[in-house]
Amino acid sequence: MTLNNLSPAKGSVKSQGKRVGRGQGSGKGGTATRGHKGAKSRSGYSRKIGFEGGQMPLQRRVPKFGFKNINRIEYVGINLHKLQELVDNNKVSDTITLDVLVENRLARRNELVKILGNGELSAKLNVTVHKFTATAKAAIEKVGGTAETL
Repeated sequence: MTLNNLSPAKGSVKSQGKRVGRGQGSGKGGTATRGHKGAKSRSGYSRKIGFEGGQMPLQRRVPKFGFKNINRIEYVGINLHKLQELVDNNKVSDTITLDVLVENRLARRNELVKILGNGELSAKLNVTVHKFTATAKAAIEKVGGTAETL
């Protein structure tokens, strides 16, 4: 083995591609395949996201509307019939906490939970979550359970 027959392992080197800007004889000299003049021909050029060649960009043409409250608190709603399903499937017996809801994939660990009043509840449950609707709280207490707020 000598220096003149050394070569990289098969598949380790990607194809070289065209060598641009290496003189007129290469056929890729002069402008180095960048064309003549304009921003794209210059070094350091990078097009901004959404740039449309000077035309008014889409995100500026489309009108803004509505209102986004930055102080909005987002709750995950869980209906009473979902709580009844947990009881029917023998996943809970008498207490429902945030940990139980996370375990049964009805909420995530860092989410705020609100119990909503849709559906029927026949089991006596002690529910401890962040918030209740008035109808949900009344339904839980009607069957003899308790609704505690975290």
